[in-house]
Amino acid sequence: MGMWHRIRALIVKETLAVMHDKKIRIALVAPPIIQLLVLSHAATLEVKHIPIAIYNQDSGWYSRELIGRLRGAPYFDRLTYVYSGEEVKQAVDTEQAIAALQFQPDFSRRAETGTATVQMIIDGRKSNSGQIVAGYVTAVVQDFNADILKMRGVAAGPQALTVFRAWFNPSLDYVMYNVPCLVAILSMILGLMITGLSVAREREMGTFDQLLVSPLEPWQILVGKAVPALIIGIGETTFIMILAILLFRVPFTGSLLMFYFSMVVFVTAIIGVGLFISSLSHTQQQANLAIFVFMLPTMLLSGYATPVENMVEWLKPVSWLMPLRHFLIIVKGVFLKDMPALEVLGHTWPMAVIAVLTLSAAAWTFSRRLE
Repeated sequence: MGMWHRIRALIVKETLAVMHDKKIRIALVAPPIIQLLVLSHAATLEVKHIPIAIYNQDSGWYSRELIGRLRGAPYFDRLTYVYSGEEVKQAVDTEQAIAALQFQPDFSRRAETGTATVQMIIDGRKSNSGQIVAGYVTAVVQDFNADILKMRGVAAGPQALTVFRAWFNPSLDYVMYNVPCLVAILSMILGLMITGLSVAREREMGTFDQLLVSPLEPWQILVGKAVPALIIGIGETTFIMILAILLFRVPFTGSLLMFYFSMVVFVTAIIGVGLFISSLSHTQQQANLAIFVFMLPTMLLSGYATPVENMVEWLKPVSWLMPLRHFLIIVKGVFLKDMPALEVLGHTWPMAVIAVLTLSAAAWTFSRRLE
């Protein structure tokens, strides 16, 4: 009886110790609530709210009816009309549309007398989403054909067919999409682990006290922590990129200079996040927990697992705060298509803003701790 009494006393003591520690209470309550809110709205394998472009060169009833059915389908709520092949290219290039449908000038005449084809151009950089969208369009076209035959009272007759063509990834090979994304994701994980544990590790080892009495300014400590992580991160990312090209045969078609420029900005932003986490953490265990809490929503909000278009409206602006979202667009662009420099810069400047904000927050925290 005495043994069970001691065990019960130990259980009560450990429970009270956990409940009395404010930081542990926050860690038990806040992260699950945040993750539940984010994961419930971001983690979905559905493809909806699909933006598609329509290039209709036909003025007949059949093309208008089919476009009306696409507009009424629950998947397509963002139909954009374009008026030239160049506008089709721009819409897919800039990811304003996952797919583009082109109706030839004689579509209605062919649908009345024979077989009419709709050309569908898919963004191959989103291989999984592209295949799902193709399936949705095919289902709408098949229902359209069935209703036309029923209206005519015949079992067979002229019909519309969809011809698919994927840009940037003609075979819709998932490896071509996944491997470039992993270049960015592994770079993020490496940068977070190197910097996120640096200050917390020094606190545990007792060497952080030496910084308190050293003549170093907070920004000097920040630079000393950031530069090695930046060098290691660039080197590791380069190694992963070489493996992607040589081992997985992923084509690299863009500018190497622009890729490295954006990569430096991205790694700097991640280092800022890691240093901020580390400066707030007293132990490596706390730092690891904070890294996990940051990393999981970042992965989901980046558009890697599920399209950003599928998320609820209030989450979409939040995803812009994630450096990984911007770098994923750049990585896929420079690997699978020759992304223009202006587009690369358009997705680089948000990461630069994030880098400035996170590094400033880390420097401010260092200043408070060194006072």
